[in-house]
Amino acid sequence: MSFLKKLLATALVGGLSFCSTAFADNVKIAFIEPLSGPYAASGSQGLAQFKFVAEDQVNKKGGVLGGKNFEIIGFDNKLSAKEAVIQVEVAIDQGIRFIAQGNSSGIANAITDHVKKHNKRNPDKRVLFINYSAVDPALTNDKCNFWHFRFDANADNKMDAITDVIAGQPELKKMYLIGQDYSFGKAVAAAAEKYLAEKTSVEIVGNELHPISKVQDFTPYARKIMASGADGVITGNWGADMLNLGKSLTEAGYKGPIYCYYCFGVGITSVFGEKGVGMLKAVGEGFHNPAPSDEFRQFHKRFKAKYPNNDFDQPRVINALSMLALAIDKAGTADDVVAVAKALEGMTFDSKLLNTKVYMRPQDHQAIQNLHIGDHSPDVEFDMDNSGYGMKIFKTVEMASMDSPTTCKMKRP
Repeated sequence: MSFLKKLLATALVGGLSFCSTAFADNVKIAFIEPLSGPYAASGSQGLAQFKFVAEDQVNKKGGVLGGKNFEIIGFDNKLSAKEAVIQVEVAIDQGIRFIAQGNSSGIANAITDHVKKHNKRNPDKRVLFINYSAVDPALTNDKCNFWHFRFDANADNKMDAITDVIAGQPELKKMYLIGQDYSFGKAVAAAAEKYLAEKTSVEIVGNELHPISKVQDFTPYARKIMASGADGVITGNWGADMLNLGKSLTEAGYKGPIYCYYCFGVGITSVFGEKGVGMLKAVGEGFHNPAPSDEFRQFHKRFKAKYPNNDFDQPRVINALSMLALAIDKAGTADDVVAVAKALEGMTFDSKLLNTKVYMRPQDHQAIQNLHIGDHSPDVEFDMDNSGYGMKIFKTVEMASMDSPTTCKMKRP
């Protein structure tokens, strides 16, 4: 081998060794979401938030375990439960022990089932599932397991808050329910029926489920809603389905309120624009108009400087990654996920950034936190879609559903 070849070989090996050393100690988190196709905007926006929070709120503050960084790695599940499970296995094969997902409760159900089976078969390669947004109540009830932690309020908690608002609007006599035909959409409809019956005399004049991610034109659904005489609409639609439903409703001339879970950001806010004022009323754990703190203002400024075309619309990502970091430090390891899980159980996180507290309920691994109802409004400090409109809080339920019952019968290792 010539001297030059030896030199190049040595440099290459040294470079690889340096890279291996530089990144070997990172705590890797697999972000498994739709990063292609019609729901890519939702997945990509979530990935931007995960990466930014990991860097800004964990790594720049010293990381975990005395200097290890969080590293967020995106995996495309193509909005398919089968593909999501495949990507979980790919991540595990890469040595990743933390799985993050939230878009689609159907996919979350598939992941939690797979993680439970995997951990039973592979006690030396156990993983934790960080669910930051999938809100099917079953995940912390009948389908709960030790390896799953939810950082968003579940669909029942959110509907409880929404129907409190509806109960205070006596002019609303008739409601139309429309949602996506999978576990989450069904959970939203069931919760709406339950709480409307308990709190109001509202008549449900329509209750319809449509295929998720299959309807491009919601005009036929909008016509049904208009013909029903509904005073209001309740929907759990998200992503492209909320975007397209919104287009069809506004084009049909609908003027009533839409009570929703995910009717903001990823193009939805800009589509509604002025038409959405007084119409869209969303429930969520982290709307930031008014700003929760001066520290958050600076945080948001840094985020927009790095991601000018994205919104920071899921503040629970701050809670999820901050609490995971605290749990890893408390456990003294990122490899023993049982120890990390036990450190998360019962944890109370006081977020100065968001000016709120989050409690991870140990009996079912459901995060308990404040819930807000927001109005689509131009009177905001932080808009979405760079549209001039955003969600402005008009009602807060503190530590929502702290005492809500659960059917979870968790088996611990």
